[in-house]
Amino acid sequence: MAVPKRVLLLASAAISFFFHRYAAAPVFFFFAKERYVANGVAVFFGLVCVQWCWGIVVYPLFLSPLRALPTPGDSHFLLGHFGRIFREPTGEPQRDWIDQVPNDGVLYYRWLFNEPRVLVTNPKALGEVLVQRSYEFVKPARIRDGLGRLLGVGILLAEGDEHKRQRKLLMPAFNFRHVKDLYPIFWSKSQEMTSQISATIKSSPDASSVIEVRDWASRATLDIIGVAGMGKDFDSITNPENELFETYRKIFGSNRGAQILQLVLQMLPHWVAVNLPLKRNDEIGNAIGTIKKVAGDLIRDKREKLKSGQAKDMDILSVAMESGGFTDTDLVNQLMTFLAAGHETTASALSWAVYCLCQHPATQARLRQEIRTELASALQPGGQISSTEIDKLPYLNAVLQETNRIFPPVPLTLRETATDTTIQSHFIPRGTTVVICPWAINTSTHLWGPDARQFKPERWLQPGTANTGGAESNYAITTFLHGPRSCIGKEFAKAEFACLVAALVGRFEMAFEEEGYQLQIQGGITARPKGGLRVRLKEVDVEG
Repeated sequence: MAVPKRVLLLASAAISFFFHRYAAAPVFFFFAKERYVANGVAVFFGLVCVQWCWGIVVYPLFLSPLRALPTPGDSHFLLGHFGRIFREPTGEPQRDWIDQVPNDGVLYYRWLFNEPRVLVTNPKALGEVLVQRSYEFVKPARIRDGLGRLLGVGILLAEGDEHKRQRKLLMPAFNFRHVKDLYPIFWSKSQEMTSQISATIKSSPDASSVIEVRDWASRATLDIIGVAGMGKDFDSITNPENELFETYRKIFGSNRGAQILQLVLQMLPHWVAVNLPLKRNDEIGNAIGTIKKVAGDLIRDKREKLKSGQAKDMDILSVAMESGGFTDTDLVNQLMTFLAAGHETTASALSWAVYCLCQHPATQARLRQEIRTELASALQPGGQISSTEIDKLPYLNAVLQETNRIFPPVPLTLRETATDTTIQSHFIPRGTTVVICPWAINTSTHLWGPDARQFKPERWLQPGTANTGGAESNYAITTFLHGPRSCIGKEFAKAEFACLVAALVGRFEMAFEEEGYQLQIQGGITARPKGGLRVRLKEVDVEG
């Protein structure tokens, strides 16, 4: 564990004072009795260098108890395994290590400057971290500070008893029956998206039928979380230039340069990083101001509605306000969390579904046949749908499950040990970063067999596999995590995802803009096709 800088400063002052007071002659080459301040500065930087050498080289390479754990090869004595981690998409190295390095549930690898990482690799270890002792593994402080700035310190970042309290208060908004009642909203917005896409294509000056999927997906999911979660239609589908959508596009539209900058800023104290005179800091600061203003307006409007005696709603904001357990500041934080996380992850999932269906035209054709046969009336203009109609489609379920397995929107998440602990009986020191990597777990050959990385919806169609895909453990899928810290909006997200895919595939045939398109993945808060996903659409006759 690193010694706090204030302790080093005190030690430097004490050493300098000692030599200034008691040394009869200059000690070493830099100590002189008349240079008290200079001596103190020299000692401080000397101690910092010693600490760096200890923490970066000596301890991790020669003394750490984690050295006994299985470790991937090809590491650098100073940079650990960071070179590969930085070059490749988030989760890709871990996906190889989990299959190629023999282990019994945990792997040890080293991040930048040999910072320790423990990768959890099998169901038993996942059960310990995510379920049995979930509150012993907390989100690292730098993650809470960084994400908290964008997402608010809501249920996603709360810990311990505070998390339990918030989850209990918010659960009514996500209960089974309420989510089922939201399907008409999901379907209406999905139909609005496809109709607007059709109108945009028809009005294009060059008659282009090419769209950027991610853009449309984000607009639709932002509207859905607005209507179903806050009782407010942001109208992003018809008005992509609205302030809130533009704000989120700036936040989540990071490039490689922004990622490098973020990496550098992570090495600085949070209060220093956020106050540096950088364009990115200004953009994020302005974005946060806009989001908080929108959240504040939503709270005021909802409070007026409740005071006027209008019928009670079951959206997230209404449930949170009526619980009486949140201050206005708390409510703003919750709205920031659900606005961002609630639309960004499902938008990512829809992009990946379109990618998989373009890559597998036969799968797309089979899915379209099922949708157009079973949902014929719902696909008509103004058509409506029920949860029963969507949920009974086996091939749609298979495609959705397989997409979320192969391409989890959040490919990797981090925890930190709050105390000295164990995983699978292996000692893990306090403050160690623990990695849960859905990208790796979901495609592990140990859990899914030799075709683990192949997109095969059929694995969900065998008898008794509709919910497991044939895997022996439910921990073989970690897209929504498990246990007390699992995604509270899992069923909400799966339902809107189903409606969006059904509406899109039911109305359009889709193909990559460029034949032979080669996927490159861009990391960030969520994973996405690099440079966006451009597809060519052909509208299918509604009567066909």
